Amino acid sequence: MENKSHAVAAGSFVLLLTAVLMALAVWLTRDTRALVSYELAGAVNVSGLQPQASVRYLGVPVGKVSAIGLDPLTPGQVLVQIAVEDSAPITSRTTASLGFQGVTGLAFIQLDDAPLAATAASPSRLPPHSRLPLKPGLMSTLADRGERLLGQLEQSAQRANQLLAPDHQQALMVAVRQIGLAAAELQQLSAQTRNHLPALAQASQDTLAVVKATAQRVGDSADAARTSARAFQRVTERMFASGGTLDQFSQFTEVWVATGQAVRHRTVPELELVLQGAQRTTQGLNELANTLADQPQALLLGKPAAEPGPGEPGFAPPAVPRR
Repeated sequence: MENKSHAVAAGSFVLLLTAVLMALAVWLTRDTRALVSYELAGAVNVSGLQPQASVRYLGVPVGKVSAIGLDPLTPGQVLVQIAVEDSAPITSRTTASLGFQGVTGLAFIQLDDAPLAATAASPSRLPPHSRLPLKPGLMSTLADRGERLLGQLEQSAQRANQLLAPDHQQALMVAVRQIGLAAAELQQLSAQTRNHLPALAQASQDTLAVVKATAQRVGDSADAARTSARAFQRVTERMFASGGTLDQFSQFTEVWVATGQAVRHRTVPELELVLQGAQRTTQGLNELANTLADQPQALLLGKPAAEPGPGEPGFAPPAVPRR
């Protein structure tokens, strides 16, 4: 009976000690921080993420994961509940991604802030229970890109197999031989070119000398053209200046027009009168010459009386000759 009492006492002591140790562990590991809940949402694979996983803001632990589940309203979207310290600056620019710890493979939530423009105002803090976007982490991005890279490598391998098929090997060999022949011809051409390099260099120097002389002549011609242009400009300025050639020619034209008008209005009528008087004098001289030719005595006796004409007194018709 005494042995049983000792066993019960020992068992009770062990149970009590265990309860005390558990209470002490809970008390020591309790979280006394003031935590604020937020919700992360995104179509991201969260393999390796467990509840109570760490939440880090720019690498600094600020909280833990409370719960992980699927969004009942949006198929294919994951919801992650996190609890972070009230001092963590969670704003509208904050984004969440999935990170992994070294070689252990344990996942955690990484919080980062998007870059802020220099002229933009500082964003305000988000209220509790707000939703933040959950973006793929580095490993998820590498996995996606690795799958695409493997697909591209597979396509490249298929194309290489098609290129190296038996039907194409003959064409490849012909192409290789043609490349070898082209390389040999190129080598021969290089050797010939090296042999003709002195002659080519001399010809190049001669060509450069001719080009230099031509350029000098062109420069002299340009200088002469500029000199001619300046002389022509001076002549033009003198022609169009006040009292210049054009101005004097304009004055001469005006004098010429006035002289023409005076000749037309004064000299021409007087000249016409003189011509008419000369015409009458000429007619009188002609009549005098005719009279003297017919009757020379008229020069001494004067002009005879005019014979009466038909119908005038004393008119006698001419005698008609007999047949």
